Parts: sequence; C-alpha cells; structure tokens
Amino acid sequence: MSLHRYAIVLAGFAVVLPGRAEETKVEKKVVRMAHIKLSGSLEEAPPSSDPLLGSFNEHFQSKLDRIRKARQDANIQALYLQLDGLDIGWGKLDELRRAIADFRKSGKKVYAYLESGSTKDYLAALACDEVCAPESTWLMLTGLRAEVSFYKDLFEKIGVQADMLQMGDYKSAAEPYMRKKMSQPAREQLTSVLDDYFENSLVQCIVHSRRSKNFTAEQVKKLIDEGPYTARAALKAGFLDRIAYAEEYQDQLKTVLKNQQKAEAFTLVKDYGKAEKKEIDFSNPFAFFKLLAAPSKTRTSSHPKIAVIYATGVITTGKSQQGIFDIETVGSTTLLEAIRQAEKDETVKAIVLRVDSPGGSALASDLIWNELRCSKKPIVASMSDTAASGGYYISMAAQKIFAEPSTLTGSIGVVGGKLAIGGTLNKIGITTETISRGAHAGIFSIDKPFSDSERKAMRKLMQDMYDQFLDKALAGRHKAGKKMTRDQLVKLAGGRIWTGRQAKENGLIDELGTLHDAIAAARTLADLPADKEPELLQLPQGKGFLDSLLEEMGGLHAPRMRLPSLSPALQHKLRGLNGLLQLRGEPVWLMLPYRVEIE
Repeated sequence: MSLHRYAIVLAGFAVVLPGRAEETKVEKKVVRMAHIKLSGSLEEAPPSSDPLLGSFNEHFQSKLDRIRKARQDANIQALYLQLDGLDIGWGKLDELRRAIADFRKSGKKVYAYLESGSTKDYLAALACDEVCAPESTWLMLTGLRAEVSFYKDLFEKIGVQADMLQMGDYKSAAEPYMRKKMSQPAREQLTSVLDDYFENSLVQCIVHSRRSKNFTAEQVKKLIDEGPYTARAALKAGFLDRIAYAEEYQDQLKTVLKNQQKAEAFTLVKDYGKAEKKEIDFSNPFAFFKLLAAPSKTRTSSHPKIAVIYATGVITTGKSQQGIFDIETVGSTTLLEAIRQAEKDETVKAIVLRVDSPGGSALASDLIWNELRCSKKPIVASMSDTAASGGYYISMAAQKIFAEPSTLTGSIGVVGGKLAIGGTLNKIGITTETISRGAHAGIFSIDKPFSDSERKAMRKLMQDMYDQFLDKALAGRHKAGKKMTRDQLVKLAGGRIWTGRQAKENGLIDELGTLHDAIAAARTLADLPADKEPELLQLPQGKGFLDSLLEEMGGLHAPRMRLPSLSPALQHKLRGLNGLLQLRGEPVWLMLPYRVEIE
C-alpha cells in the first residue's frame, strides 16, 4: 500500500517538472534532395587556386566528388542533376555515368533534368532513374559522325607546303596538312572506332538504360534514324519519362519524395557541395597585392598519400601553357617537376598518372616516360577521354593502365616533317639566300621542302624513334604481366587507334575503370589500408596571376591568343591546327591521327 502511494507521488512529481513537455516534442522529418549542375567542358586538371585565375571553377573530378559526397551524406535522400550542354569526351561520359550508377547503388534516387537535349546530355541522363525535359526542348538523337578538316588547299593558297613523313600505314596525323581527303587506312580505322562508339556507347547504352521499354538494338537504330525529336515526340517514343519545366518538376519530386520518405517537409539543396565563392574586397588597398601573391600551396599532412599527376593537352617541351585556342599543353619541364616532387615526398606512397592527351613531341614524351620509369614508387595510369600516341607513350611506364570503355588510345607510331613557307614569303616580297656546309644543313629550313637525301635521313631518324616506341611499349606490357610478342604488338601499332574496349581486348591496357579505380589499385600496390580513403596530392599545382604574367613578359612563351571574332563553328574547324602550331619547333611527333572528335 505504501509502495502504491509512493508511485502516485512520483507520477505527480513527473507532471510538474519544468520543460518536460518541450523535451517530448517530435521534430519534423525533412527530405533533402541535392542539386548539381553539369554543363560545359569540365576540364580534367584542377583549376588554379589563384583568386583571379579560376579558384571558383570546378574541374571534372570535383563534380564527381560532389556526387560521391551526396551518396555518402545521410541527410541527402535523392539527387537532382541539371544537365545543360555537356561538352565532354566519351571517356569522361563513361566515368560520369559510373558515378551516377554508384550513387543509385546506395538506394537513393537520381533525377535528370535536360535543359538542352544534346546526345551526351541525354546519355548522361540515361544513367539516372528518371529523365525529364521542358516542353520546348528537343532531343538531338540523330546518330554519330566523325569530322576531319583538311588544310592542304588553304596552305596552297597562301604558298605553304607541308612536307611530312610517317611511320606506320595508319599514322595519319599529318594527313590534314598534306591531303584533301582521308587515306584508305585512315578511313578504315576511324570507321572502326565510330562503329564501336555507335554500337556500344550509344545504341547499347539506350537499350540497357531503358529496359522498361524493352527496346531492341534494331528498334533503337530505327528511332535514331527518325531523330531529332521534340520533347513530346521523345516522350511518346519512350526516350523521356516526363515533360515539365524545372519548377514544376521539382514540385512533382517534392510530392513523390515526401510520400516515399513519409516526410513533412522538403528541401532542395542548391549547388550541393560546391565550394563557396570568396569575394574580393577591392575597397581594401591590400586586396590587389593578394591577387599578385603566389597561390597558396596545397597543405600536406604527414599521413600516407597518393599523388595524382595530371597530363592534359598536347605534349610539348618546356613548361605547360595555354595554346592559341586556349587549349592546355603538357610541358615536359612542368611534368618532370611534378613527378620529382611526388618522388621526394616521403608521405607519397604511389603515383597515379591521369592522362588526357593526343600526344605531341616525341622528345617531351620520352623525357616524361623516363622520369616515371625511374620512380621507385608504384605507378598506375588512368586514361580519360584520350591517351593516344604520346599520351599512350607516357602511360607505358605504369605497372597498370586503366581506361574508360570509350577512351581513345593506342596510335603507336611516329610522324614528322615541316611546313615550307618559302612560297608565302615570296608572295609578300621576302627572298632568302643561303650559304651552307654539310649535305643536310638545311634539313629544317622553312624555305623549301626536304631534298631526297634529307627525306631519307629523316626517315632513318623516325624509324629509330618508332623502334624505340615499340620496344618500350612491349617492355611496359611485359612489366604489367601481359604475354605479347613484338610481332603481335606491331599488328596493333602502325598508328592504329582503339577505343578502351578494343584496347583491353588487344592487351594494350589492363583494366576498364575510372580514376577512382586507378587510385584503388595504386593503394593496393602501395600496401595502404583498403578500408580507408587515401589522402590525395594533386599535381602540378596551378600558377598564380603574377607568375603567368611574368612568364609571358619574360618571353618564356608567347602570350595567349584568342580568336573572339570567329564563330564557334569556324574556331572548331581551325582547332585541328592547334597541334601543328604547338609543335612547330619539334622534328618528330607522337601525335593522334587528326583531331578526332566523334559527336
């Protein structure tokens, strides 16, 4: 009886405790959807940390990192991808689709909103759970084409003669300057690559991604032949899931997600994971000096790390810079410094070489290859959109090579020569007289083409370089554990290009995978813990505004040139000259045939 009274007293005491009612209040459940916009070229190398040169820009991997962050964030229940004019290659497209697929494996949904319906925007969207577009857009699903521009007629009009030689029937990098149309070997290999992209990267991608529609490959090809589509027609054909404007679609998803998660509130996290822009206070007299200061160096810890070294653009001797069309170059001096920095850093346990390059200077490629070969640390190569010719050459030093299924690689061959502009000089009233000693003293004179004797000497030089390329490629494959004879390699060489899928089948690379996969392999080779993400050191580090300015003023390289008055289409046509202009001082090139772009 006394116990009963005691219980009543305790119960009464509990009722009058201050603040007790507030403690039992239930918080509203909120469902959050991360928003990430994907548009533009998404450059491979990290941007400069300089506040004036691009600290606010994002590169490709930073976009993927934001997707991975959303996947791991317990406060995020879905992902909303806004796709608007992706200008990336097929290798990056593969990697982007893989990142989206990995996100979906977490059990969270991904919703794609197409602002413009380019083929690559659509293929990225197909990796998502649902695809929506506004009624006014169109789906440019019309197939693929490879365009090659030729400049021989232009050169003839201005008095220039391209005198080029090549090692390998398929090594057609110089053809645009010497021919008016493709050679048969060039057409054969480009057709093979285009067929691989069309069948696997486009048609099969649609078949597998739209399984609910039960498309066959032949049905998809027929639908492609009937394109392009308005949004309504695309919905009817089964290419889209919804038609709505962005705000309407977000409202629809709000209702869906709240019901799914049994939530009372919804939040769209705009620009999820994006670094905040730091405003520069120009009213502060010290702000200008901050701009001129060197960018802050990447802070490193004492923890074990993996160095990711980016080789992006045409490979040249000297320092990395920007080309005439604002295209990056891979300077051998810059890359060697980065490799040595990683080698000397005791906390760096392995190196991942990230390559997105069509090749370039044979000398520069060999210098980079040798520096990597001499490294005592495990090296893994990761190929992005392109790693061909010189891009493949520098990858040969790796113990393992990863590529995307649609990476363009191979092109084991050599091309070299010069532009003889004597005719142009004569047209503008410049004449030249020479006195020389030695049969080949004028071999690289810009006044006239090679003589028969000079051409023979050049062929000898290039044959030796080609033999070196084959020997080192074979040694690299043996180092990676591939059983391959020289005769087998020769059949794959001669300048032939391959997609990542084809290269894997032929043994030119080791695995199909992303940069993340390559880092995981490097971690294994370095005996780093498998259950912990390694710290990354990204190299080379970007230059500051003052450094760039002083380099140009000091004549280290020509000031950057842009052609703003030309239409984008015309600039696109002229970009094929970029490699030629960048390598005009180099006698022997390891260069991808043409400027290969398949759209």
